[in-house]
Amino acid sequence: MNLSTLMRPSAWIPLAMSFAALCIVIGHLALFGHAREIDEGPAAHLFQGLIALQVPIVAFFAIKWLKRRPLEAWMVLALQALAIAAACAPVWYFQL
Repeated sequence: MNLSTLMRPSAWIPLAMSFAALCIVIGHLALFGHAREIDEGPAAHLFQGLIALQVPIVAFFAIKWLKRRPLEAWMVLALQALAIAAACAPVWYFQL
């Protein structure tokens, strides 16, 4: 199996965005704890933006690569889904 599909920007950019979102959540938890705030702060807006902006990139990747290289594309999509789940897990666990 060739992983050249993972080197495409539409494959690795959502992974980087998920990692950045996870870093924002961990940084916010480290600095401020997991107490609920009255109003959402900039960390929440950055997190939401990073997660939401992945949708069109992942859709573009799926449309372009699922027909060309289906096995590799499904593996990359699964990796992207795991990355999003990893970024959202602390938010869900701490009910932020």
